[in-house]
Amino acid sequence: MKTYNIPIFVPHRGCPFDCVFCNQKRITGTQSEVTPDDVRRIIEEHLKTLPKDGAYIEAAFFGGSFTGIPMDEQSALLSAAREYIKSGDICGIRLSTRPDYIDTTILDNLLKYGVTTIELGVQSMNDEVLFKSGRGHTARQVRDAAELIGRYPFTLGLQMMTGLPGDTPERSLATADEIIRLHPKIVRIYPTLTIEDTVLADMYRAGAYMPQNVEEAAELCKKLLLKFEENGIAVIRLGLQSTDEICENGSVVAGPVHSSFGELVESAVYYDLISAALLNVSDSDAAVAVNPREISKAVGNRKMNIKKIKRDKNINLKIIGDENMKKREVRYICF
Repeated sequence: MKTYNIPIFVPHRGCPFDCVFCNQKRITGTQSEVTPDDVRRIIEEHLKTLPKDGAYIEAAFFGGSFTGIPMDEQSALLSAAREYIKSGDICGIRLSTRPDYIDTTILDNLLKYGVTTIELGVQSMNDEVLFKSGRGHTARQVRDAAELIGRYPFTLGLQMMTGLPGDTPERSLATADEIIRLHPKIVRIYPTLTIEDTVLADMYRAGAYMPQNVEEAAELCKKLLLKFEENGIAVIRLGLQSTDEICENGSVVAGPVHSSFGELVESAVYYDLISAALLNVSDSDAAVAVNPREISKAVGNRKMNIKKIKRDKNINLKIIGDENMKKREVRYICF
């Protein structure tokens, strides 16, 4: 069954802190506050474009710390979305929030209104990184919130970031290990982008912060992706979704911005698989087979993997499709 989210952005609602990287109005492209009537309008507009059969659809409140909004406002927005659960048009409600805004009263209220998925903005499980990023919560609070959510019938999602102030690849990999121990069903991975009108942008311009580049972020996220998947956790997002603001010519001052970042990460995975398949190949021309639906990832953005194989192994590589191949399966073809 295919899953669809109907995104409803509540920029910076409920956030008690200004994280150094955050400007939700630029990130979401939304400036105005959301009302229950807006919720109904957004859901109805999206329902016109979504399949009615064989789809799992959730209304998704993103962009702020939803459970930090006053309870009566939370309930009003959730009530508007719940109307579409009752009518059978959607299956549930998803929201994102902070780990320090989770308690039994909040969770009982979310359950009452049909919330099905809760995503926590973890960002890091290193307290120094959290402090330097202005998060205002600790790793211990993440563990406590995840454990409490686990007592309820919610799907737990955790979001992490790479390249935060004070972070290193080793610390990001350690964060992933800690997240795995919290048993989420889904994870999102966001390399840190330096957005205009943020503290991080000021730090970058002052030389106090050095962002990751695209290659560094993709290589690290490749390791994180495989680590989560090996532990049965689905990575449902790699990198912020491109918008008019989140793009090379938008509000991104620095950092690993790329319109197809997730594809870059998948291509990095394929490069390793192709290299392994060609390990003992000495010919100057070679071919590998992959699933036809995976060819673009195997080839890489702007034929990146073809070029790297030529550079690293001096092999002129051809990639062909084979319907019998599984996802991420690579087979060397002897001419």
